[in-house]
Amino acid sequence: MMSSIKKYFYALVAIAILASCAADGNDPGVEYAPQMYHTIPYEPLTQIQDKEAGAWLTSSGVDSVAEFYNSNPYNEHKMTMRLPAENTVRYAGTAPMPYEIHKDSFDLAGRTLKNPLDSTQAIVQQGRALYERFCQHCHGPEGKGGETGTVGKVYPGITGYSSISVKDKPAGHIFHVITHGKGRMGAHGSQLNQEERWKIVRYVQILQKK
Repeated sequence: MMSSIKKYFYALVAIAILASCAADGNDPGVEYAPQMYHTIPYEPLTQIQDKEAGAWLTSSGVDSVAEFYNSNPYNEHKMTMRLPAENTVRYAGTAPMPYEIHKDSFDLAGRTLKNPLDSTQAIVQQGRALYERFCQHCHGPEGKGGETGTVGKVYPGITGYSSISVKDKPAGHIFHVITHGKGRMGAHGSQLNQEERWKIVRYVQILQKK
């Protein structure tokens, strides 16, 4: 009789243990080493100082905190992100983003990039001034390249902008070539910012039609 009672008792204990391991809704059940599943990340854009936030997934340690708590205990202000340097300018979505199209992706640049600057007289004149400073010594004053003038003697074979192979190149392609260079032409991305490159593109497009 006693052995039967023990069997029932052990069976009930086993059922209780198995039932406690089952997950249900927001209850994950019993977890082995819960710290491996629910780490405490330091999210830079949030600041949760309540140590009991998300308490239903608290770790099993005595001094542990809930899963959503993410204040940095090593920062004197408990911040997860340091204050920006003095005079830092907040990005408001108007400045150009870093240019990341691969240097060999000329077709992609030509298809996807659009000139953000209007073809106004002021923009064209500024583009011309930049062209004369950075481009004219190789491409010539009218963009004829190695076809005419003394430029051909120094840099023979430079294709003119109005040639069949270049006259229909889109703005994005021209911008990409200015940025990364092509063939014997060196990259100018470090010498001209994006706005200046787009201004040159506006002027080059005029030379394409000559």
